[in-house]
Amino acid sequence: MSSRRDVHPIETESYRIMRRRADFARFPPLTRAVVERVVHTTADPSWTGEIVADEAALRTGRAALLDDAPLITDVRMVAAGITARPTEIGLDRPGIAELAAETGLTRSAAGIRLAAEEHSDGAVWAIGNAPTALFELIRLAAAGRLNPALVVGVPVGFVGAVDAKAALRRSGLPAVSTLTERGGAAIAAAAINALLYWAEAGGDR
Repeated sequence: MSSRRDVHPIETESYRIMRRRADFARFPPLTRAVVERVVHTTADPSWTGEIVADEAALRTGRAALLDDAPLITDVRMVAAGITARPTEIGLDRPGIAELAAETGLTRSAAGIRLAAEEHSDGAVWAIGNAPTALFELIRLAAAGRLNPALVVGVPVGFVGAVDAKAALRRSGLPAVSTLTERGGAAIAAAAINALLYWAEAGGDR
């Protein structure tokens, strides 16, 4: 699949202004692309100190995406923000209500478990809403039931979000995360879009 796109002049000017206000030069190329797109999405340069990413993991994740690996999101809002390719949504999987009732999982976590049964190896996962979904993903990987190409784990909130993202970093999985309670669907989508839009010669603009 192609990741090239036409960039509107307004976006180009927005990036030019953004780069005057924050230092992105310290990041390696793909990490920079992710951080820049998050800052662009939020109009908030403080995100430069928030995102934790491993460059090798981002390269692996990008290669998987360009090779049409499955892309699974926890909720529709993340999927709606990913503009370059189709996604699958954990929360929309059949049987989710029954599994949640049987196991006591949240619906978001149940959706991740069901999606992992179909996509156990090599998928890219984007979790932007529920910490419980990220905890379930980590648990499945630790149990040998899931081998992701990349996990964008940026759930938002005051309950469980920081702990889930810290657990993701401890897990050793190839990942992107944020350090604090901040995150959300727009951040998860921005990270995926950055990988899809990035070009080997000089980034996406």
